[in-house]
Amino acid sequence: MLNWNTIFKPRKRLKRAVSAGLGFLLAGSLAAGCAQLAAEVLLPAPTIDSVHLALGNPSEATAETRNENNYLIVRPQYALSYNRGKNIANWVSWQLDASWLGRLPRSPFMPDPSLPQGWYRVTTNDYTGSGFDRGHLLPAADRNARPEDSQSVFWMTNIIPQSPDNNQGPWEGLESYCRTLARRGHTLYIIAGGAGEGGTARNGPRTTIGRSSNPISVPAATWKIAVVLNPGQTLEDIGTDTRVITVIMPNDMGIKDNNWRDYRESVDTIENITGYDFLSVLPDEIEEFLEAKIDSR
Repeated sequence: MLNWNTIFKPRKRLKRAVSAGLGFLLAGSLAAGCAQLAAEVLLPAPTIDSVHLALGNPSEATAETRNENNYLIVRPQYALSYNRGKNIANWVSWQLDASWLGRLPRSPFMPDPSLPQGWYRVTTNDYTGSGFDRGHLLPAADRNARPEDSQSVFWMTNIIPQSPDNNQGPWEGLESYCRTLARRGHTLYIIAGGAGEGGTARNGPRTTIGRSSNPISVPAATWKIAVVLNPGQTLEDIGTDTRVITVIMPNDMGIKDNNWRDYRESVDTIENITGYDFLSVLPDEIEEFLEAKIDSR
């Protein structure tokens, strides 16, 4: 088992209450094969009442522009905390069940139209020639039942610089496994992000990519937490027997053929690395138990 506390400087675990505030709801549509959105509507949401934040807002992100490195965006398809200084998301959170799965073709990568005016909007060209994949945090295949859902995951705020061997290897293996569970009737609540600074891709190690005036941070690792509910269960059924899959993987080459199970860790480990507070809406006893255990299935 990897000892990530020797690689990243751990921060003290922060216990937070669920925050309240305003999110942004973005609804759009894109005809298949079109590169231009047919509609773009940005409306203020009265609360952060989103299924994608049902287990908490781990960094207490808010939709205030002064909170530019922990800026909350809530969409029908997912929620995320955006970091303007790094030009990537801190985390993306989403619900997954069979209703989200379809067979639509991939949409084009596009700058995110929901970012505040004056903020740099990353383009697909910022990744060109970097050697890093345009890595989805919320996978494209998790949102391909409806055109607007498919387009939403190709906005660049859902993308991070990911080593090809990470993205196409064990990371993709876990993505596929989660969809298999969803097709079997399970409901999953998933959150994913990057940690640390500096990864390695085809052109060697980098801490940033893109233009020097608007650098895009390259994380040293990718992490994911998936709470798995059995068929027919709801959030109220979460208990100490609930399965929680947690992984952290190096953002490096040479791991493509590794199994995602090789990178399993505890939620506590990810909290120590990131400083976030996951599963915060659960009763303390259940939260502490689930965060301490490591999946073994």
